[in-house]
Amino acid sequence: MMMFSTAITAVALLATQVSAHGAVTSYVIDGTTYPGYEGFSPSSSPKTIQRQWPDYNPTMSVTDRKVMCNGGTSADLVAKVKAGGSVKALWRQWTHSQGPVMVWMYKCSGDHKSCDGSGKKWFKIDEKGMTAPPLSGTSWGNDDVLKKLAWTSTIPSSLAPGNYLIRHELLALHQANAPQFYAECAQLEVTGSGSAQPSSEYLANIPGYASQNDPGIMVDTYGSKATTYTTPGPRVWKG
Repeated sequence: MMMFSTAITAVALLATQVSAHGAVTSYVIDGTTYPGYEGFSPSSSPKTIQRQWPDYNPTMSVTDRKVMCNGGTSADLVAKVKAGGSVKALWRQWTHSQGPVMVWMYKCSGDHKSCDGSGKKWFKIDEKGMTAPPLSGTSWGNDDVLKKLAWTSTIPSSLAPGNYLIRHELLALHQANAPQFYAECAQLEVTGSGSAQPSSEYLANIPGYASQNDPGIMVDTYGSKATTYTTPGPRVWKG
């Protein structure tokens, strides 16, 4: 009986861990809907603009290669978006309130097949951290995703055209000093007549856009008496 009970407990724990994860599962870009990746069998899944992730597990370290695109390395499709246009990411589920939302982009030097996200070329176009204390409350970007299962960002209107990756990151801070990174990437072709690119102060490497000990990453949201929070990484570039 005890062995059976232990097995049930293990299965329940695994189910809890899986259900706690959330991933971007589709996008609405300038009014057009694009499916994301939802399964674990790329050969039988529909083609998508999203780089296909290998599992539902969160990344636990900002220096882990998997933190870039949740392990995804390629996608079959590319979505066109004009500079100044909108990208709406949709989740099927999300369960955490505490933590920031960050939206990043990366300029590819060529086509998407050769675009691996390496180098200090990632820049933020959007973010929302904590807007009011306490840290244990719900005034966070993550809570917006929890309630709406969606996040809409605007591509900077002056951004130079070309091939880009867009990366949606939820940094979950509901467990003390145990950050969980959830990130997915999609492939975009930005169009328009813009010519701007962010300067070096806005650029970062992913992985490693901050230290694991950064106070915006290593947080005790229930034990800390802090009344402010600073999202890790560089400032948002608006163009």
